[in-house]
Amino acid sequence: MKPFVLILALAVLPALPVFAAPAPELAQVQQRVARPALLRADFVQEKQVAGFRNPLRSQGQFVLAQERGVIWRTLKPFPSDVVLTRDRILSRQADGSVQVEVDGRQQPAMRAINAMMFALMSGDVQAMSASFEVRAELLPDNGWRLHLTPRSPMLAKAFASLQLEGDKYVRKVEIEEANHDRTRLTFDNFRLAPPLDADEEHSLD
Repeated sequence: MKPFVLILALAVLPALPVFAAPAPELAQVQQRVARPALLRADFVQEKQVAGFRNPLRSQGQFVLAQERGVIWRTLKPFPSDVVLTRDRILSRQADGSVQVEVDGRQQPAMRAINAMMFALMSGDVQAMSASFEVRAELLPDNGWRLHLTPRSPMLAKAFASLQLEGDKYVRKVEIEEANHDRTRLTFDNFRLAPPLDADEEHSLD
């Protein structure tokens, strides 16, 4: 099962967004979200496929380095890594084999994908507003919820809607695909350390 970041990146690749400032009412959400230079967390991804009773479930960890990229490391049920940088998206299997999924040197839209991935992982309202109509709800205890509807027909072919919920960090993402499949991601155990190790540095080069 491909992780969320790769599914979304491949879906939006042909469509370059036109960036726009967020609506004034979203400013409070933007202020509530922290954007540290490095963030680690655990994730659980559940994908409910139409026609199947039980969701497909995976879990693992991710590290988000704001100026470098994202490493999305699935631990269960099958170990694999997806690495997103400014220039590429690649996947690495447990046997060490590497496959370049998207090469930014050949696809100028890569930078737009990068911006969207970082926006969704870090709650960057302004960047999300470039590709989605965004409606905000303010929740108690500095919480918030964002409802996203695709702006472009290309995105609408892949997604009906997305919903993000969090406080200082994005804690939940729910995705309804155009084919009625649903994906839910939950994030916890947020931490700002340790710094990137040698393997992570190499992956993000």
